[in-house]
Order: sequence, then structure tokens, then C-alpha cells
Amino acid sequence: MEYVNLGKTGVKVSRICLGCMSYGTPPAGQPLRPGSNSWSLNEEQSAPFFRQALDAGINFFDTANVYAIGDSERVLGRWLKANAKREDTVVATKLNGVMRDGPNGGGLSRKEIFFELDESLRRLETDYVDLYQIHRWDRNTPIEETLEALNDVVRAGKVRYIGASSMWAWQFSKALYTSQKHGWAKFVSMQPHYNLLYREEEREMLPLCLDQGVGVIPWSPLARGRLARPWEAETTARSGADPFGKSLYSRTEEADKRVVDRLGEVAKARGVSQATLALAWMLAKPAITAPIVGATKPHHLQDAVAAVALKLTPEEVKTLEEPYVAHPVLGLS
Repeated sequence: MEYVNLGKTGVKVSRICLGCMSYGTPPAGQPLRPGSNSWSLNEEQSAPFFRQALDAGINFFDTANVYAIGDSERVLGRWLKANAKREDTVVATKLNGVMRDGPNGGGLSRKEIFFELDESLRRLETDYVDLYQIHRWDRNTPIEETLEALNDVVRAGKVRYIGASSMWAWQFSKALYTSQKHGWAKFVSMQPHYNLLYREEEREMLPLCLDQGVGVIPWSPLARGRLARPWEAETTARSGADPFGKSLYSRTEEADKRVVDRLGEVAKARGVSQATLALAWMLAKPAITAPIVGATKPHHLQDAVAAVALKLTPEEVKTLEEPYVAHPVLGLS
């Protein structure tokens, strides 16, 4: 495993981050909310993937309060407390999505940030979060209120660093400028939607992050599994019950098929899996710190770790990128 600094910070993170959306089960009787799903693994089923990640040298774990309505945080926190040294792990979580009924059940208000952070800390069984991220932009809360509250939880010692996720580049630039203007803690990371099938972030967001020294930790680096298998392959349990994924990739199917077919050709020539090759392509991009990889089968993490050592030639990169066509901007809400 290789380790790099997260943006301009001094903290070192593994070049693969384990995404924990697949772990934990919503409390019985609770309706599924955005971020929860019917295909996630329970606590016993999740444990081997935490062990596999740690044994592979992965020290970076990403979750969110909405994943399994909090149970992802609980499952991850309990396992890490029993099996790892807290000082050796980098734990990231997020807030913004609706967690409960009522007018203040979600969002990025000062009230909600203070409440949800304490709830996340309780479920994670830790005194602090290494990376606390806003899970999209909140159009109903002034960004100044959000940033000041995030600065306060950093100063209180409950959060080490703050990060953001998918939004327009102008919004992220505004947030960075506002923090600098007030002397508040600044976002050190961006979690965008980025992969071989969706490269719109190359236009503005990735150059902005490079310019500002912000670490980039993309979500869905394998396009919800579409890059990990031939186009004609059978769908998985997740892809069959993932309406959000379908909304991201249903509008450009013919163009996406050409990209996946090309990926398969190059992977066959290199003697590696499609997943390994797709992640190696991403890791070669100078803006990228660590893709967030989900795993529900042992080979998922094996393929991801193998990508760290796989170096592509300029000709291979050109071959992989050539079929891409512009996509609608998606994933910001």
C-alpha cells in the first residue's frame, strides 16, 4: 500500500479508501431513506471486509450518518474499536441528508451540525472524527453559518479536518474563499462523482482542487460496478435495486458501452481485471488522492489494492479515454 498526504494536511492516507455504504442494516421498522439500501451487509457479514482492508494496509474509512440510518457508523466504529488503534486509522463521515422526521431532521444548519456530530461520535464510539464532510450543498442554509459551525467543532477538538462532496465548482470556490476571509478551518478534501464513465469534473472541479491543494477522494470510482464487468454481464443485487445509480448512467448507455468495451480490451491485454485497470487509470490523475471503493466480495478489495501498483502508459490512457463523450452534470443533489 502507498500513502499520501490528504491535500495540504500532514495526515497520511492510504491510496485506497474503504467506502462503508455497503455495511450496516437500518433499524427495524424504519423506512429506507436516501443513503440507505436493501442490499447492505449486516454487522457479521461486514467484519471480514474491515479485516481485509486493514490487513491490506488501508487506513482510510469513509461512511456517512445516512448510511443504513446510522448503522454503518455503528458497525464500523465497533469493529475498529475492538480491532485497531484509533490513532492509526483515518475515519471520515458525512452529514446533510435527512436522518429523522421534522423540519430540522437534516441539512447543514449550526443546530444540525452540532447535534449530528455528537450522534456520529456516539455511534462510531470515538471522541473525534478525522474528516467531517458536508454531504452535498445545502441551499437552505447560508454557507457562512455552515462554515462557522464546522470551524467551531474543529476548534473544540471533535473534528480534525473538514471536507466537502459533490457541488458546483463555483460553490466550492465560494466556500474556500469564505473560510479564508474569516480565518476559519478550510475544506481540505473534495468527494466528487468521478470515473471513466463520468469525467465532467475534469472541466472545473479537479483543476480547482489542484490549484488550491485540496485532496480528491472520488465516490463511485467504478460507476456502481459498471466498470468492473463486461457490458453484457448479468446485473448484481445492488445494481438491480439501485435507482440512484440508474439515474446517473441511464442517459448515455451507448456511449458508456463503448468506454466499458475499450476498458475490457485493454484489461485483457494487460492481464488484469477491469476494476483494477479503471482504478489504476484514476490513480494516475495528479488531482486524485484516494478513490472510495465499496466491497461486498473479497476480490473487490483485492482488485482495488492491485491498482495501486499498476502503472499505465500514456498510450493506454489515451486508448481508455478516447471513446468518452460529454455527459449531463449529475450527482450534485
